[in-house]
Amino acid sequence: MKPASALAILICSLWSAATAADPAFTLEKTPSGGAIIKHSGGLFAEYVVDQANKPYLAPVIGPTGKQMTRNYPMKRVEGEQHDHPHHRGICFGHEDIGGSDFWAEKATFEEQNAKKPGSGDARLAKVGGTTHREYREFKADNDSAVIVDLIDWVDPVGKKVLEEERRMVFRVVGGARVIDFDQDLIASAGAVHVEDKKDAGLSIRVPTSMAVDSKQGGKIINSEGLADAEAWAKRAKWCDYHGPVEGELLGVAMLNHPSSFRFPTPWHVRTYGLFTANAFGGKSFDKSAEDAGFELKAGERVKLRHRFILHSGDEKSAKIAEAWEAYAKEVK
Repeated sequence: MKPASALAILICSLWSAATAADPAFTLEKTPSGGAIIKHSGGLFAEYVVDQANKPYLAPVIGPTGKQMTRNYPMKRVEGEQHDHPHHRGICFGHEDIGGSDFWAEKATFEEQNAKKPGSGDARLAKVGGTTHREYREFKADNDSAVIVDLIDWVDPVGKKVLEEERRMVFRVVGGARVIDFDQDLIASAGAVHVEDKKDAGLSIRVPTSMAVDSKQGGKIINSEGLADAEAWAKRAKWCDYHGPVEGELLGVAMLNHPSSFRFPTPWHVRTYGLFTANAFGGKSFDKSAEDAGFELKAGERVKLRHRFILHSGDEKSAKIAEAWEAYAKEVK
């Protein structure tokens, strides 16, 4: 073999090895114990565990490189809405489990007290927290990044109320960015009562420009064809929120899996930009409905299964109905 040919083969071998060693997805732990999720070297999302009374994903970057979550309260950006400081990127909470509030933050009622001294004290005293304990799985390869987080739910004095197993899988599928968000809420510390509340569930706070109330073309649509304010509190298999983001029409869909608790879920989705799948609301959504509160007995669990699809265009061009049909066939 000629030296030049041998050199070419060596270079090809080294290039192949380098490519195999450089997966499309990477995961990196932050000094605070959170995680940076990247795809092809660019940011997909950051998992933050030390900046609030709950872990959350923010920022979350969409398929064209634009941010798909509001900056506030992590950053104050001119032109954004600066309301509801507990609406952080993608997060999960519940206003009343075991008498503690896991939806709001202290800042929620501190702001209230600043406007009217003492008015937020009663609720401030009930604010609990969901705290990252450890990762059960933390891996990335060419196809996906997987984080399995074990989370403790503790009351205002630090007593454990329940625990959560949270599995997040990040993928890129057909030009869209996908996050599977699978949760098991487990009564590992004994029986606990879960109240009927509208402020509960899995949320994303969309960019201000996308919000329907910004009147820039934002739209909410669900699987039943209900749009904007009409979609609030209605049960549906999926819901989509789309609108302009930095000159592009982008959207986020949330799919509810048939195996998920109380499928199809009601949607606490607001025209000002809150987008929540809430399986815990009943009478709080509709006064004529039965109370949806229940006791989670010791050792029992509630299983919640959702998929976010960050997409270009509207729900039709992104084929969200078809995406739900495929998702529904998966075993969860």
